[in-house]
Amino acid sequence: QVQLVESGGGLVQAGGSLRLSCAASGSVLTISSMGWYRQAPGKQREWVATITSGGSTAYADSVKGRFTVSRDNAKNTGYLQVNSLKPEDTAVYYCNANYYSYGPKIAWGQGTQVTVSS
Repeated sequence: QVQLVESGGGLVQAGGSLRLSCAASGSVLTISSMGWYRQAPGKQREWVATITSGGSTAYADSVKGRFTVSRDNAKNTGYLQVNSLKPEDTAVYYCNANYYSYGPKIAWGQGTQVTVSS
């Protein structure tokens, strides 16, 4: 199994930045891609970004150019650098990991709150 713990959220003014972290433990060697999602109040969870084991990245159009996803395999940690924040970026941010354990599995973290004030 894989366990994920996010951190780094907080309250920031519009235009500010944060770095979100996602620490993985357990069967980390079986992790392939890691992703970030967010869920704003009253809205469905939406995909934000993904990074593969090979380092390829993909972003939602709404964050492209402002957010950067990365991972440090030596530390078993994924990161989401969020810059030029807007009030509409306010949400709970979740990371997930696709891994293999007797078949493909997905692990989710508990989420970290990002609040952007105008």
